[in-house]
Amino acid sequence: MSHLPNTLNSYWLWKEVYTKLGISNPAYRYWKNTPTLKLNNKYLFIQKNSLPSKHLYIQEILTDLSGYLPIKYASDKLHVNEHLFTSEKMFLHKEFEYKFVEDVKFVNIRKFFKENGIQVKKNSIIQLGKLKDLEITQESVFYNIKNDYGIVVYD
Repeated sequence: MSHLPNTLNSYWLWKEVYTKLGISNPAYRYWKNTPTLKLNNKYLFIQKNSLPSKHLYIQEILTDLSGYLPIKYASDKLHVNEHLFTSEKMFLHKEFEYKFVEDVKFVNIRKFFKENGIQVKKNSIIQLGKLKDLEITQESVFYNIKNDYGIVVYD
């Protein structure tokens, strides 16, 4: 499987954690052994199984984000307009599975990649779009998605 859909397999959304714990937003800064991940300078995630022991009970009710990405981050990584994931009128909108966690919309990229047989390496560049807008080179791999849409993976 590719690197992109697995980005959040080991993380919890920080906003969900602090909301359910009823603690202040910057509390994670004082938790020494709790690695964080920041996407798009907007979304903060903390690594699973690294919460302080007094807060471990919360993990049972946190949302598993394995395979999901925030729509803004996913649109940046797939080089598409965020509108694809926000507007039901977009042709490919229904091809994706979505989840809301604390008013943040996530898209299930793993499921989409798996269903379409898309393989991506860790440092690959990915472009999703209409066939006429894609730049297909000899070093790239092309995946036809639906009608005149496709994905190009550049290694």
